[in-house]
Amino acid sequence: MNIETLKIFCDVVETGSFSKAAVQNFVTQSAVSQQLRMLEEKYETRLLERSRRSVKLTPAGEIFYQGAKQVLEDYQALERRLRETSGIVSGTVRVATIYSVGLHMLPPYVKTFIKRYPQANIHLAYRRTNEVYAGCLAGTTDLGIVAFPVKNNQLEVLPFVKEKLILICNAEHPLAGGSRIAIERLNGENFIGFDRDIPTRKAIDRIFKEQRIRVNYVMEFDNIETIKRSVEAGAGISIVPDSTVQQEIRSGTLVDKPFTKTFWRSVGIIYKKQHQLSLAAQKFIELLLEKH
Repeated sequence: MNIETLKIFCDVVETGSFSKAAVQNFVTQSAVSQQLRMLEEKYETRLLERSRRSVKLTPAGEIFYQGAKQVLEDYQALERRLRETSGIVSGTVRVATIYSVGLHMLPPYVKTFIKRYPQANIHLAYRRTNEVYAGCLAGTTDLGIVAFPVKNNQLEVLPFVKEKLILICNAEHPLAGGSRIAIERLNGENFIGFDRDIPTRKAIDRIFKEQRIRVNYVMEFDNIETIKRSVEAGAGISIVPDSTVQQEIRSGTLVDKPFTKTFWRSVGIIYKKQHQLSLAAQKFIELLLEKH
C-alpha cells in the first residue's frame, strides 16, 4: 500500500464517485476499482458499499478513511516543510468560495498568484456557503471565501472586501430611469433573490425589514448568474453586489441603480485555526489583502 492508494480511497469517499476520483488522480476508473479491491482484500473486509448512485463507507471503511486522511495530511505537511526550507513557494492551495466571488472577484488574484509563484497553483471550487465552512472545518479546503462571515471558535476570519449592494433591472423597467434610487421605491415590486439559506439573502431581507419594505419574491436561486439572466428577461428586479454585474452594465443588458442610502456586503477569508497553512496559502492570503 502506498500514499497514492490512500489518496484515491479518500477521493472516492469525498467525491462519492469512482469516475471523479479517477479524473482527479489521472488514472482510469478501472484502476481506481482495482486499488480499492486490493485494499479490501488486504484487510479482508468491505470498506465501501457501492450502488449506482452513491458510495458509502462501511463501519470499517469509516475507521480506514479517518486514518488514511490523517496520514495524507501528515505526509502533505512533511512535504510542505521540506519544500519551504528552500523558500520556494509551491504546491496547490485549495480555495472554496461562493459563486459570485469566485466568478467575478478572484480571477485576477489567481492570475497574479500563478504569475508570481509559477511552481504553485490554485484549485478553485465554487460552493454554497455551508459547504465552504464544512470544507474548512474538515480540512479538505485550505481557505474559504464567504459573504458575511460568521464567528466560529474553530475558524480564523480575516476581513477581505466590502462590496456595495445595488439595484439591477432591465432597461425597460419603470425603475430604470435616473441615477440613484430610494430603496423605499422597491415596495411591492416583483423581486428575484437568492435562496433563503444564503447569507446575502438574509442580509437583504434584514434591510427590507429595517426599511419596512415588502417585495414580491417571484424567483429564488442559489447563484448570481441565474438571478442576472432572470432580471435581463424582465421577470423582476434584484439587489446584487456591484462587482458582479460590470459586464452586463457595459453591454447594456442590465441597468444598475445605486441607492440613496448605501448598503454593503462584507466578504471574508476563513481557515481552520488548527490547520497549519502552507507557505503557498500564506502567500495567497497576503496577495488577497495587499490592496485592502
